[in-house]
Amino acid sequence: MLTPPGAALAILFAAGEPLAKKQLAGLLEIKERELEPVLAALRKSVEIAGLALIETGEEVELRTSPEAAPLVKKLWESERSRDLGKAGLETLATIAYQAGEAGVTRSEIDWVRGVNSSASVRTLLLRGLIEGREDPADRRRMRYALTTEALAHLGISKRSSLPRYEELARGAGEAIAAGEADVSRETP
Repeated sequence: MLTPPGAALAILFAAGEPLAKKQLAGLLEIKERELEPVLAALRKSVEIAGLALIETGEEVELRTSPEAAPLVKKLWESERSRDLGKAGLETLATIAYQAGEAGVTRSEIDWVRGVNSSASVRTLLLRGLIEGREDPADRRRMRYALTTEALAHLGISKRSSLPRYEELARGAGEAIAAGEADVSRETP
């Protein structure tokens, strides 16, 4: 059976961002005044795991502890030092040529590449080559676009300076539109 501190840990881990204490209490199905003992127990239990509970007056978040910072830094540096590889370059090219002003969703990247691109998107985000923004049409998904860092790395000042930009952007747009049309025909 999951204890309240264990349930709070699972919720905060899954959230991956600050969560309102009121919302956390609601998810745990307890009163807000009953949350402090749960957080105190959780705070004590996560210390040995290299984690910390960060709290403001209204929010709480699960983070790595300051003592783990050197180890986390090594992880990030090792990921950044590796080559992007073919998958990363394909993903970056798909975003560069298809993103437009609004950006491109991961499902659109996956459709163009024909494979799951989540690891490549994560790597590009970690390296600061792409950024994700909430999709205004559907807040459950992100739209990805090149960063100024990516443009500088490529030696260009705007996406339209990419080789064969007009042709490849049009082709990528047509491919995604065709895929969306196929999906809408299959959906009853």
